[in-house]
Amino acid sequence: MIYTYHDRGFALLSMRSEKISRLYLQCKPDEDINLWPDERIWQELDTRFASEGWRLTRGQVLQKGVTGMRSFVVEPMRYGRLFLAGDSAHIVPPTGAKGLNLAVADVRVLARALTHFYAAGSAKLLDTYSETCLRRVWKVQRFSWWMTSMLHRFPDDNPFDSRRQLAELDYVTSSRAASQSLAENYVGLPMEW
Repeated sequence: MIYTYHDRGFALLSMRSEKISRLYLQCKPDEDINLWPDERIWQELDTRFASEGWRLTRGQVLQKGVTGMRSFVVEPMRYGRLFLAGDSAHIVPPTGAKGLNLAVADVRVLARALTHFYAAGSAKLLDTYSETCLRRVWKVQRFSWWMTSMLHRFPDDNPFDSRRQLAELDYVTSSRAASQSLAENYVGLPMEW
């Protein structure tokens, strides 16, 4: 994963395999994707990822779209016998790269609760499913909001906002405590049962 803070906006390179990457470029939320032919995308990525001694490897663009930077949480995550998990219960911006991990955590909690229900006949874990999951969901929302506010440019930003973001990036890259906190949240918080 390579995150970029740039005057032209945020960019993210996320390796999916040795040959496939997911790349993000910050643009206006109402941007017309037809105005972004492949060559324009690669030029913008080259600009935002420019670094001495390193160059982004180009390849075939397999998919493109404008992804909304939004957050969403359903509370509770249970309605009667319907249990919500993953994107049906919460959305996080891609900046934090936590959506899939959060969905898997929901499913682990639900699987454990269902196993307990059918093995022991107790609904205790099912009854606390939403509460258990929402503790993690809100921590991940906080982390994703923090990453987004640190790395994205916003239309009403002023020089003060830019300097604040750069100070935050400097702090994260120079403080052991700050980098450890980022790593803990990025890799994933421990499962709470």
